[in-house]
Amino acid sequence: MGEPMPPQIAELIFAGRKIEAIKLYRERSGVGLKEARDRVEAFEIELRAQHPERFAHSPRSGGCTGVLLLVGAAALVLWTLP
Repeated sequence: MGEPMPPQIAELIFAGRKIEAIKLYRERSGVGLKEARDRVEAFEIELRAQHPERFAHSPRSGGCTGVLLLVGAAALVLWTLP
């Protein structure tokens, strides 16, 4: 599949920062956006197969959705008070 990926790209993927990984790959390889995206996504599949434990917890779980649910619940409680 070509040259090996730099470790920095793997770390970005593990951190859930795929867009940054694609940008870094483009800078280092000089390829276009589609090719870089395809290559990084293929690499992500490899990483998920080799290191599933690094992907066990999504970095985005509970982020904005959790805050919105909390605000909605607080609004509902305040709205139902006499």
